[in-house]
This record gives sequence, C-alpha cells and structure tokens, in this order.
Amino acid sequence: MEQKERYLDLPLEDVLGDRFGRYSKYIIQDRALPDARDGLKPVQRRILYAMHMDKNTHDKPFRKSAKTVGNVIGNYHPHGDSSVYEAMIRQSQDWKMRHMLVQMHGNNGSVDGDPPAAMRYTEARLSKISSEMLKDIEKNTVDFMPNFDDSQEEPVVLPGSYPNLLVNGSTGISSGYATDIPPHHLGEVIDAAIHQMDHPDCSVHDLLTYIQGPDFPTGGIIQGIEGLQKAYESGKGKVVLRGKAEVQAIRGNKEQIIITEIPYEINKANLVKKMDELRIDKKVDGIAEVRDDTDRTGMRIVIELKKEADSQGILHFLYKNTDLQVSYHFNMVAIHNKTPKLMGLKQMLDAYIQHQKEVVTRRTNFDLNKARDRAHIVEGLIKAISILDEVIATIRASKDKKDAKNRLQASYQFTEPQSEAIVNLQLYRLTNTDITTLEKEAGELRELIKKLEAILESEKNLIKEIKKELRYIKKTYTDERRTMVEAEVEDLKINLEVVVPSEEVRVSVTKDGYVKRSSIRSYTASNGEEPSMKETDRLIHDLEVNTTDTLLFFTKKGSYLFVPVHQLPETKWKDGGQHIANIVTMDQDDPIIHAIPVQEFREDRWLLFATKSGMVKRSVLKDYHAQRHSKALTALKLKTDDELINVYLTNGEENLFLATKKGYGLWFSEEEVSVTGQRTAGVKGINLKEGDQLAALSVFNNEQKPDFVLVTQRAAVKRMALKSFEKTTRAKRGVIMLKELKKAPHEVAACMAVHGQETLVLESETRTRHAVIPKQLRLSDRYTNGSFIYDVQSEGPVQDVWMIEPEPVVGMNEE
Repeated sequence: MEQKERYLDLPLEDVLGDRFGRYSKYIIQDRALPDARDGLKPVQRRILYAMHMDKNTHDKPFRKSAKTVGNVIGNYHPHGDSSVYEAMIRQSQDWKMRHMLVQMHGNNGSVDGDPPAAMRYTEARLSKISSEMLKDIEKNTVDFMPNFDDSQEEPVVLPGSYPNLLVNGSTGISSGYATDIPPHHLGEVIDAAIHQMDHPDCSVHDLLTYIQGPDFPTGGIIQGIEGLQKAYESGKGKVVLRGKAEVQAIRGNKEQIIITEIPYEINKANLVKKMDELRIDKKVDGIAEVRDDTDRTGMRIVIELKKEADSQGILHFLYKNTDLQVSYHFNMVAIHNKTPKLMGLKQMLDAYIQHQKEVVTRRTNFDLNKARDRAHIVEGLIKAISILDEVIATIRASKDKKDAKNRLQASYQFTEPQSEAIVNLQLYRLTNTDITTLEKEAGELRELIKKLEAILESEKNLIKEIKKELRYIKKTYTDERRTMVEAEVEDLKINLEVVVPSEEVRVSVTKDGYVKRSSIRSYTASNGEEPSMKETDRLIHDLEVNTTDTLLFFTKKGSYLFVPVHQLPETKWKDGGQHIANIVTMDQDDPIIHAIPVQEFREDRWLLFATKSGMVKRSVLKDYHAQRHSKALTALKLKTDDELINVYLTNGEENLFLATKKGYGLWFSEEEVSVTGQRTAGVKGINLKEGDQLAALSVFNNEQKPDFVLVTQRAAVKRMALKSFEKTTRAKRGVIMLKELKKAPHEVAACMAVHGQETLVLESETRTRHAVIPKQLRLSDRYTNGSFIYDVQSEGPVQDVWMIEPEPVVGMNEE
C-alpha cells in the first residue's frame, strides 16, 4: 500500500509540460540571457564576484585561472568547468568585448578561432573597469540570495556603475528567446544616459544625437541609419556591417586590397580561406594571391591582384560573396523585472538609470547610518574627555567592564555604544591633541551627514550624484570610436568581367536541348567532329562566343531562357552536353528552336519573331535583359494553338521574307513592323488563307540579294531568285511559289535564304539524311515545284530540314 502511494498517476504530456516549463524558466532567467541592469549573465556575474571576494583585482598579481574556476564552481555555479572557463575567456578577449572585464596572461584564443590554453596554464585577474561593476557591493547596494547549497550568499545583480549591457553587448540563445545586443562606445552611452536623466521624456531620435550606433571591438563600417533607428526604437532591426578595406597601388602597375578590420564575430582564418577558395575555383578573376599578414602590430589581410584587374569590382564581389560584409541583426532581449523583454534603447537606459537610483540610494543610506553611528560615538568621547577625571574615577570604582559601562550610562547618560567606546579607549588617546582631532572629526561627520541627507531628500541631488560618477568613468575609461557609421547601404554592382575570366569558347546546342561549352583548344583537337549525341538528335548551333556573353534560347511555346555563357557546363567538345532544363527551370515538352548569342543588350538592336498563325513582332533587345536567370521567361504572347517559328536579332533595317505552308511568299521591310513590348503578341505579318499557316521566316539586309531555296513535304527542292518577287507591305496574301496540283499537292516544309555555298540537309521519316548544295541547283520560277531529291514512297515525307552554314546567319551578334 505504502509502495503504491509513492507513485503519481499523471498523463505524460502534463509531466513533460511541467518539467520543460521549469527547465525553460531556468534557461531563460538563469543561464542564457543577460540582466538589463548590469548586462551580465549569471555565470559572468559569479566569475566577477568570486574574483572580487578572492581579492583577485587589477591592483594585485595575476592568479591561476583554474583557482578562479574552482572557486566559481565550488561556491556559486555548480556546472561544468569548461563552461565557466569559456565564459571567463570571453570576458578577456579584446575582439569580443568592447571593454574587457577580465585580464589574462597566456593564450586566451585568437580571432582566427584558435582555442585558448587550458586553465592550468593561464593566469587571470579582474580588469580595472570591473572594479566599477563591483563598486560598493559591500555597502548593501544590491540584494543577495543564498547560493546553491545555502552555505553563503551571492549577489542577485552587481551595482554596475556604467551601462554595461550596451557597452559590452550580449549574445545568447535560450528556449523560445535569443538575444543579440551589439557593443557600444562607452562615452556615447554615458552621454545618452545623462541626457535621459535630464530629459526623461526624450525620444530615441534625441538619444541618437549622442549614440552614433554600435561600436564593435573589431571596428568595421556600419551602413544603414534607417535600420539603426528601427532597432533602437523597437529592439529589432538590421544593418549591414562590412570590414575596412582599401586599394593600394604596388610595383609593376598592379594593385592590392588591404583589409585591416573585419566584421564582428567573424573568424578571420575562415574568411581568408574562403577568399582563397574563390581564387582557386576561379569564381572571381583577377586575384593573384591571398595572404594573412596579421602580426602583433595589427590585422592585415592582403589580396594581391593581377595586372589591370578591376580592384573595386573584386572588392565588391568579396563584400557580396564572403563574410567581409554581413548583415547584423539586432534582437535586444534582456531580463527585466524577472521577465525576458525585447527592449529599445530608451528602455535599456531606463532600466540602468532605475537600477542606479536604487544602488546610490541604498549606498547613501548605508553611509548615512555609518556616519550617524560614528558621530554619536565621537560626541560621547568628546563629552567623556571633558569630564575625564570623573569618568576615570567611575571606571576605577567598577568591578568589571560591564559594571563600568552600566555606571557610565547611569551617572552621565552615555548610551550603550558610547560607553563601549569609552571603556575601550586607549590611554594615549587622553592627550590634549586628541580632543582637537575628535572635534575636527565631529565637524566632518556633520558635513557628511548633511550631504548624504541632501542626496536622499531630493531626486535631483540623487541624479546629480549618479551623473558625477558617470562623468568620472567616461573620463577614466573612454577611448576612440572604432566603428564608422555610414547613412546609406551601398548597392554592390559587380561587372561580369570580375566574376568570369574573359575567354573565347565554343558552344554547341542540339535540337533536343542539350548544351555545353568547350575550350577552343578542345574544339580544334576534335578536327571538326560533331559532339556526342543521340542518333535522333542533331546540332542546331555551333557558336564561337565569349564567356562574358549571354545566350538567349527561344522555345516553340514562346518562352525564352536567359543563360550567361559561363553558366553552361564545360566539357570536351567530343562529349555530350547537359539538358538545358538542368540549368534553367522550364517545360521539358517545349523544344528549343533557336539560340542567339548577345554581347551587349543594346537599345539599337531588335528581336524579330514570327509565329505559325502569321504574326510578327519586333521588340527592343534591351527589354530581354533579365535579372533572374533561374526559370523560363515570356518572350512573346501566343494564342493557345499558336507556335513560335523563328526569331532573329536585327539592326532595324532588315528585309523579311515569309513563306506559308500552302506556298505563298511575302517580302516586306522590317520597318513595317512597329516596335512593341516584351509581353505583346505583335502584328499581322501575312494574310493567311483558311487552313494555311506560316512555315518559315528569312531575314536579309538591303546589300544582300539572296536566292531562296524551297523544300516541300514531298522532298521536292527548288531555288528561286529574289527578283522573282516584288517587295510590298505586311499583312498581304503574298504571291504563289508552287504549282497547284489537284492530286497530292505540295506543301512548303522549309524556305530559306541562300547566300553562298551552304549545304541543305533533308531528313526523311525513316531518319535518312540527304544533302543538297542549293547553289548547284538551276534557278526556277515561282510556278514550278522543283526537283525530287529522294523517293517519298520508300522513305516517307520530309520530317526535318536544316542548313549547314560556314558562318552564323546575317544579323546575329552584330556590332
């Protein structure tokens, strides 16, 4: 029966909720978050108090760190020695703390992330400014509580004569809460605190005339005053923090970037390693060497650049792609009135001011009581010396000390403390000089009591006392501001030349959408062989371009892909490529019909589109310069059943030749097509008969007089001269180019402009390929159907037609 009563029958969720609630409360209040009054977490406070009690102060010799850690664990903080030592180390690191609270001899780690030496090797003591944190702690200035085993007492909070929470900042993660408070400049924080004492209703904007922003021990540059103002008003905000770098000219017409300061809490060794990896991986062009020249004189990271490298562009690239520039997020959470609270600047200063009022009031009361007690005793001693003979006679006649005290109190109205002081008086004090000393002391005590009472009687005097101490601290400990503050966040623009080494490459694009780039050396070594691909696939582009160029891929459904050449996979020319859908998100059922290389997105170049339904569209090339490259974008607006047939890059003065499936041809000037925006459908190019559709678009300039080669689905081919056609205007029916047949009529499979010794390839349904050199065909008029190249009865109709050209078609990649 007894055994059963020892167990409670409770739901698991209740037990877990209760236990986790207690654990969370402990983590939040007693481990991870700082107190708003002294800016310290419990472990930090206990370290400082243990060292203070051990008289391990700045004016005494250093002592072994292990001794302090042992004292802290044994008396106040029953946790792991490593966690205590790590907290102690952090308080001694001048790249973490704006004003170190612990001084250390020996290896206390480094900004490169090196670990400190073991505590048995290092020595430590409190720093001078720590004495201001612990000042007058013995004068009942703060509350004390029992330690973990009730053997002694420890302070709930330190007196903290200056606003340590803002000066040294804090960082921590607890359950449900995290905090990130940056360090600030001591002098600025004190000036702001004094201003708030004088003007309790002041705004955050007023305080920011004193506080420029955070002042990190590692220096750096803060950008974004708006983010600062928001953070100081609400407790949350974001600013940009970057290292300090300058470009220096060196011998040989070269430059180097010198970094002397890095962002707060960034590991320098990792930063240097990342920069060097960017150089090794060729993510940035122009860096010759990255080295760390830091020594005892200061930080110095050197980035040597190659000749004629763009130093500003490389610096911007490093800001954007490494921790040389980071976003610092304010999250100013502290324990205020035993509760975690998100606090703005004004609330933090107010918490400090209220704490100081209490500390100074309690200290003044302590000093006043002590002064009154001493004044009372001095008064008794003066009175006793004035009737010395009677006092001595009374004492001599007494049986013992207690009797002497009782007789003095009864005979001369001395109080108990006065009689105690009289009977303990040493004989040498009965000289004539001592009475003067006592009277002088009594006068001084009266002045002191008057002064202390004045402080307690008036809040104005109380604040005056706090301000006086703050001004002393500012004068004694303040130093130069280390972090610069800039109003605007710089927009980092990076030229492509900086990121991508300029190099001529060969790009292949296949009909099935496989793409790749290869070095010119690999292309030359292949002796003109085609790259590896499926039997059913073929090459639609073989382009020589630069890595700094861009390729625009156009699809049948009217989308386009914006792909910088350097993002294409690099392989040997003989190897197969990668599908374009692996590089850019797109519809895999939407085939690539054309690719155009672009060096510069100019306003005096146009893209000319033609669709199956006879629409033509002309848009400015510059409109197709995309910021986002990750997915397919709209090239033109198409109706549901429409398709894009072809697209050309033009100079605005070209000629257009449209050919329809039923055999109509129309020639007109590009100027006929008005310029419209990117997402438009364009205008009617040709007036189609019912059931007809556009089969081909050719573009040529005024100097060229091309011939046209026409291919029908029945494998008939003919060559026509341009003079067979008359130049007219758009949206006409055009002229007939085929002889009408009642039985098995011809339909246009392809119609292309011929300029030189191009080769025309016809592919049948059975995948058989037949090559024709159009210039070797005799000229035909518009009313014939041409000569048959192969027997359609055995191989099937023409499935695909393409031209193999020695150079890209006219209008492409023009300057």
